[in-house]
Amino acid sequence: MTRPLRVVDSAQAEAVLEAVRDVLSGTGPAVLPRDTGSSAGADAARSPAIVPQNVALVVETSGSTGVPKRVALSADALLASAAASASALGGQGQWLLALPAHYVAGVQVLVRSVAAGTDPLMLPPGHFDPVAFADLAASMTADARFVSLVPVQLARLLDAAEENPHVLDALRAFDGILVGGQALAPTLRQRADARGVALTATYGSSETAGGCVYNGIPIGSTVVRSVRGLLEIAGPTLAEGYLDDPARTDDAFHVDAGHRWYRTGDLGHLDEGTVVVTGRADNVIISGGEKVLLDAVERIVRAQPGFEHAVVLARSSSEWGQVPVVVVDSPSTVDLAALRSVVGDALGRAAAPAGIVRLVRLPMLASGKPDRVAITRLLDVPPVT
Repeated sequence: MTRPLRVVDSAQAEAVLEAVRDVLSGTGPAVLPRDTGSSAGADAARSPAIVPQNVALVVETSGSTGVPKRVALSADALLASAAASASALGGQGQWLLALPAHYVAGVQVLVRSVAAGTDPLMLPPGHFDPVAFADLAASMTADARFVSLVPVQLARLLDAAEENPHVLDALRAFDGILVGGQALAPTLRQRADARGVALTATYGSSETAGGCVYNGIPIGSTVVRSVRGLLEIAGPTLAEGYLDDPARTDDAFHVDAGHRWYRTGDLGHLDEGTVVVTGRADNVIISGGEKVLLDAVERIVRAQPGFEHAVVLARSSSEWGQVPVVVVDSPSTVDLAALRSVVGDALGRAAAPAGIVRLVRLPMLASGKPDRVAITRLLDVPPVT
């Protein structure tokens, strides 16, 4: 059995909402929200006209570290995620959409709104303006108010809140602020705590219908385990697989002990039931014969003043094989020697960055994540320290 697939321009969030409402009610075709303004989105020929009957939503991944994928999600998975989120947040309410509707965190705001029977407010696409965000948030009418953000948006809001009480009031008025898409830096959480802004750090992916771990605790019926240091997730929110890619589906999903598991590709462990994510398994290098986890290096680097948005990538070295390199787009008060000392003391000499590359602007994805593929392409210039 199959059903038609409808491609909807994600810039038209109202249209995406209507399409999501229709497919969840069983009256409409499957939905693929897409950034049609991007070069990838312009290639609509990549989308099939039909999908399996149980597929309600297709989410195309950003491809920040590899080949993009098309994740196929059922209505049951989407609604299970919405129900788990509502339970974890203490109930349903009204949502503000501040993320692109072609990313799972954005479209899930719409799914949760449909499940709650509330009308979401939608920030116009384009440059993220903290004041416009605050103005829209102030117009929310429900007793319970929620929003989903990525760290870069949160940082801009907190920056603006330092000078504008209206922005701070808007942040404090939310009953739940989900922050995901990438790791939430401890310094950013501390800034929010100091301003009386309560955050929920989320962990998940398109393959889990969005965030399925809140502040380290699996929500709903989600189960997380560590297998040889790699995190796996089971539960009702798992995707059906990757559209028209059975090999990749079989590699990522498997059945064990009566459960279907998703191999996340993330390194991590459980600490008395709390999920601890340490980094991507494919973001490890061997430098001078020692294993270096670049995500761990990046966390240390980002804790230094002026390096809050730095990216750490691998670079070839004739002497060491590979070395970490820090990429920034702003001046800093920390020189390379100081940075090497801080990282070396925390993680060992092999993890110490070999150089600092300063770019005019860090390429970013629409989700707010650094575009690591684009940044890597720019690293053919000598490091500048």
